[in-house]
Amino acid sequence: MLDLQDAKQLFTLLDQSKESLKEWLPFIDSNKSLADTETFIKSTMKQFSENNGFQAGIWSDDKIAGVIGFHQINWNNKSTSIGYWLGKGFEGKGLMTKSVNTFVNHAFTELNLNRVEIRAAVENKKSRAILFQ
Repeated sequence: MLDLQDAKQLFTLLDQSKESLKEWLPFIDSNKSLADTETFIKSTMKQFSENNGFQAGIWSDDKIAGVIGFHQINWNNKSTSIGYWLGKGFEGKGLMTKSVNTFVNHAFTELNLNRVEIRAAVENKKSRAILFQ
């Protein structure tokens, strides 16, 4: 899970990946400072403490490569949706496929959910490809 000690690395990755991510992630432009990233991480900690899902860092060779998480969990309907992104230079290595598979498995086996949605823009071919691997 994301921790405040990850903020500097995450902010740097977001900043370096801004151009490639902003087409699909509108929040990117609002992440202008380390404090913004810290605020995001604190919100993910609150989300977890409220038993409403969590966000996790995707790591490769001790470097943060991206983020994956459950947006929120609808416990009444036992459903959730997953969001994810990878920073520049980490695509095409199978990291996201492995991460999504791990999250879906966790949702069904550990959280006992019945439904997991992944939503991707029709034009976002890289994100859509994750679903068919």
